[in-house]
Amino acid sequence: MREILAVLDRWYAARVPFGLATVVSVSRSAPCGPGAALAVGPDGEVVGGVSGGCVEGAVFELAQEVVETGAVRLETFGYSDEDAFAVGLTCGGEITVLVRPVTPARDPVFGAVAASVAGGEPVTAATVVDGPAPRGATLAVWPRTAAGSLGTRGLDAAVAADARGGLALGATGLRHYGPHGERREDTVTVFLHSFAPPPRMLVFGAIDYAAAVARLGDFLGYRVTVCDARPVFATPRRFPAGVEVVVDWPHRYLRGTHTDGRTVICVLTHDPKFDVPVLREALRRPAAYIGAMGSRRTHDDRLRRLAESGLTDEELSRLRSPVGLDLGARTPEEVAVSVAAEIVALRWGGSGAPLSETGGAIHPRGRSDASGARRTTG
Repeated sequence: MREILAVLDRWYAARVPFGLATVVSVSRSAPCGPGAALAVGPDGEVVGGVSGGCVEGAVFELAQEVVETGAVRLETFGYSDEDAFAVGLTCGGEITVLVRPVTPARDPVFGAVAASVAGGEPVTAATVVDGPAPRGATLAVWPRTAAGSLGTRGLDAAVAADARGGLALGATGLRHYGPHGERREDTVTVFLHSFAPPPRMLVFGAIDYAAAVARLGDFLGYRVTVCDARPVFATPRRFPAGVEVVVDWPHRYLRGTHTDGRTVICVLTHDPKFDVPVLREALRRPAAYIGAMGSRRTHDDRLRRLAESGLTDEELSRLRSPVGLDLGARTPEEVAVSVAAEIVALRWGGSGAPLSETGGAIHPRGRSDASGARRTTG
């Protein structure tokens, strides 16, 4: 959804009705998770996707239909062994999609949600999926305020409380309530779609490898900062547009920078006078991933220095070094792929092994992310 919101906001501002299909739950090996979205706007223009191509045609027709009729639809698509060529997911999974018409009259908070996402302000869009409440009704929830309504004050209050609890982690999924927000009932199903600000990637050491890592970090959706104490290397022209470049001592910059359970820290300085102080700071603060580049000899020397500086074995165990997965990488771009692969594997609990050598679901339901939060659909 985040990737297509700019287009949707333009349609919304022009008061052009559009059909919005959102994945609200998945099971087994579905290709896209909750929150994936497809929208159909003026003249049949399509943005986004919900299944990697498996059911896009059927969802496209549904999106056009809801704009014409004004009715909200909830449809489930799965795989049928009896009719493998019917509309469904050839990967064997199942997705449930909420398809609704969006206009300023029907969804008066959509523009505010889009503006918050564009501005990096955390917000959750809660939408009624099923039950004795207006299907498609939306409540926007910010850390201190809310707008819109799901039908009753009690339901609004209960959903707002849950939405604020999940905002810090960007948790997205279904929640169940009674008609007035009763937590022990499950007659009303609400989809909470949280938009937390993009996680940070902090890259220390403005070398060629840093440029490649920053490029992939930006591609993966991180807000990337590259920091180096050497101004001759820390120049914006050496890095992708949109990457922040800071000239400062790495440990001093990190000491004054907020990190959380989603932050990724990559230390590529290759020099003890830089990497030991910044790693000492990093290993004592919240972060999802802390990796350091270097040979095995460099790694052993670095661990010795860090231990001598007072770090405990538990703190040292957080360090991913030498950085990256064993892909046989040689070039800066290949090394960046190995680093990105390790970050993704750690985030979702992947093994890093070839899928051809593993069994079970490719996208396990409820797998933990790096922060320890459970990504669930129920």
